[in-house]
Amino acid sequence: MEVLTILIPVSLFLGALGLVLFFWTMRHRQYEDPEGDSRRILTSDWDDHPKP
Repeated sequence: MEVLTILIPVSLFLGALGLVLFFWTMRHRQYEDPEGDSRRILTSDWDDHPKP
């Protein structure tokens, strides 16, 4: 039972950390265009060099 005094706060801390990191990614618009990348790699406009 003594192990629960360690595991419960650790799991609450890790859950809160995951929630904070999720909101950080939402704030920095990491999920704004989830389908754009998947469609962009299938086009024939892709090349090895960026356009100037």
